[in-house]
Formats: sequence, C-alpha cells, structure tokens
Amino acid sequence: MTTTFTEALTSADRPLIMEVKRQDADGNDLLGSRSVAEVVARYEEAGAPCISVVTGHWFGGTEELLAEVAALTDLPLLRKDFVTSRSQLARTRDLGASAVLLTAKLLPAGALARLAGHALELGLTPFVEIADETEATAVPPGPHCVVAVNNKDITTRERLPGDLDRSADLLPAVLRTGTHCAVSASGITDPVRAARLLDAGFQGLLIGTGLLRAPSPTAWCAQLDEARA
Repeated sequence: MTTTFTEALTSADRPLIMEVKRQDADGNDLLGSRSVAEVVARYEEAGAPCISVVTGHWFGGTEELLAEVAALTDLPLLRKDFVTSRSQLARTRDLGASAVLLTAKLLPAGALARLAGHALELGLTPFVEIADETEATAVPPGPHCVVAVNNKDITTRERLPGDLDRSADLLPAVLRTGTHCAVSASGITDPVRAARLLDAGFQGLLIGTGLLRAPSPTAWCAQLDEARA
C-alpha cells in the first residue's frame, strides 16, 4: 500500500470514510445477516477511499475484526478504539491499519503530542478526535494529523443523537490547527446534511451507522452526489 490514509481521503471525489462496526452504542446489531466480507465489498463498490474499523468493545469490536478487514481489502484502514499507549500503536500497525484514532478528551496535551509523533514514526496517520475548542488547541499543530469533530459525546457512550451543528461551529478551530484534512464524524445519516458539511469546507466525513442501516451504500452515495450537484 503506497497511498496514505490522508491522501486517499483528500483525493477522492466522494471523501467518505465508511465504517465497519458490529453494533451501535445501544448494542443493536448492525450487520444483520451480512458477513464482514459483504459489507467491505459493498463499500468498495460504492467507491470508498478508505474504511474505518471499530475495535472498541462498546460497539462489539475486537482486534480480530480489524485483522479480518485488512485481509479483505487494500484500502487504507482507520482503527477506532481508545488508544492510549505506544504498545497499542504498534499493535494497530501490525493488525494492518494505516491510521489510528487518538481521542483528545482522554489524553493530556503532552501525551497526545507524544502518541501522535510515535504514530507518525510507525507510518500511521494520527486521526485526532475533538469535541470542543479547548480540545482543538491541544492538537499537535501542522499538516500531519487528520482532525475530526465528533458529533456525539463519549461521556454518554455516544448513545444520544449526533449534533451536526457542532461540526459547523468547530470547523474554524479545526482549520487553525494547520491540518490538511478536517473531518466531521458520527451522527451523519442524511445524504443532504452530509453534502452541506462537505460544501462547508470539511475534507472528509466518517459515516458508520448511517451507511450500515442504508439499504444500499451506493444508493446513499448517489443521493449525496445529487445533493452536491
């Protein structure tokens, strides 16, 4: 794999990070009768530039799920979990990911900077998640991190509906970090709202439940394209 996670996302005509996760925050199954291989294949058919894999236990995830997806596709993969140590970063790389979630709410600024730096040394793109302006100021400055606004709250285990206005409000703070890739993540279910976020200046969107519950990712993406036309 020669294309980095950020390059794949920012060069895509439809910059969606399509997510694989087994269940939602309330424990409801999201795969149904589909296999992981079927979900990945549908994402590839829909033109996904990269894929997120949730290994966190809140969503029924495991490290084995990441390894399974890595064996099914050559697309760049993001590992989504509460990663807080160097050993987890090394494990993330070994499992086949090319980007790793770092959650600003969980990490003091110094620890966030150190982990982001070590991720880069390992060839991983730091995918730094923020939820307010204070967290945005803790992001290591410069172009190397993807900076994502989480439209849901981890303090409620992401069980409440997403607030897409948060992304709109925080976009200026995200851009001040110097990132070349601002992402709106979680709670995005409507293709029309998704189009508005991209038109507002986000370089990417992370969508999980919305696509997993859609009858067809390809049809969902067609509605997105129509809303942006």
